[in-house]
Amino acid sequence: MGPLLFTGVLALAVWALVFRNDLRRPRPQWHWYLVGYPVTALRVAFTWRRVAYLNGLTVSHKPNRRVLGDLAVKGEPLRTHTPRISFPRATPYGLEVTVRLQAGQTPAPFLASADSFAHAWRVHTVRIVSPERGVVRLTATARDPLEHAEHPGASGSAELLSATVGALETGRAWVMNFRRVPHWLIVGATQSGKSTLLARLVTELAPQPVALVGIDCKGGMELGLLEMRLSALATCRSEAVTVLAALVTEMQDRMRKCRTAGARSIWELPEQGRPVPVVVIVDELAELYLTNGSKEQRAEAEECTTYLLRVAQLGAALGLYLVVAGQRVGSDLGPGVTALRAQLSGRICHRVNDPGTAEMALGDLNKDAVVVAQTIGEAERGVAVTTSDMGGWTRGRSHLATPAEARAAAAEFARMTPRPKFLAGTPGGGTLL
Repeated sequence: MGPLLFTGVLALAVWALVFRNDLRRPRPQWHWYLVGYPVTALRVAFTWRRVAYLNGLTVSHKPNRRVLGDLAVKGEPLRTHTPRISFPRATPYGLEVTVRLQAGQTPAPFLASADSFAHAWRVHTVRIVSPERGVVRLTATARDPLEHAEHPGASGSAELLSATVGALETGRAWVMNFRRVPHWLIVGATQSGKSTLLARLVTELAPQPVALVGIDCKGGMELGLLEMRLSALATCRSEAVTVLAALVTEMQDRMRKCRTAGARSIWELPEQGRPVPVVVIVDELAELYLTNGSKEQRAEAEECTTYLLRVAQLGAALGLYLVVAGQRVGSDLGPGVTALRAQLSGRICHRVNDPGTAEMALGDLNKDAVVVAQTIGEAERGVAVTTSDMGGWTRGRSHLATPAEARAAAAEFARMTPRPKFLAGTPGGGTLL
């Protein structure tokens, strides 16, 4: 049985090598498991000692300083010890290696060596995390799993207030779940994929019993395409003040209703008497803050700041959720921006024009994410670094939603647009039917 098994494995390996190009296109994961993984795993195993030595990841148990007579001689240790690694474990898009650190080692040098690992092992990228003390996990991605992720698959957004907006480099769906992460900040330069992500988000939320409120102070050029499915749409700052004031008033009414019922959130209320959840989408935040210096415009900007901050601070338990997008989000826009950012726990950073915006979006959560976000190129439209509800971060790519597709989805589900009383009198608002 042994020789037969060996012969079968050898024949399969020869077949995979001969037909690897034909296999790579229709069955990329089969190609990886049969050809790519064995070759890469052997490369990792055979090069680990040398790669670790060249990157200063080895240690010596003997001091590098000796006293010879009256002289103290210091030099490089001749015999070093390399941290032990597990045999590479295959994943659908690459492999994982667990490293047991030597005494005195920290994960920092391994983080700095990520690019060296990727080049030595000829993989797309290597991510490094430390899941526990004394252990470092290297996750190598053989190819970019986001290369064709802009093409949407089947929607997985069956849960209320959950939207499948793209794919993650881990192979999982990229889901924005407002029940778990209530408020989001999205930054990105022009043509980075920010508007596409918003269109995809509205397309996914359109079939759900959710009120969508748009604030697009660029005259409604972006969100105006989806107006048929919006319960209200503000196209200038004065209209935004009206809409936000109505939301804050509704938020106070919901507080009283919850207090009377002895509930801590609207989700503890009976379903029949539960207020409709509201998702507020702000496109281009800077338009709410920038003024020409006049007293009237400054007052409007201050009102917008106050209202947005109140919704961000108190809205999650009351069914009011925020999605704030902009090309640049920095403290130079106004003192309220930093306070607002602190309340937006969900972060998405596309390609940006300056390091300050990436730092503003991700710096207070993870410095490594800032570095990765700044490597996104112009050709990688839709690619972004996003935080997860588990406290980590990953790269993702939003599914492509063309303006025509977004408009068609808005028209298809226009009949489901809630017209709550608290939005009566606001731009695009109406009374409950």
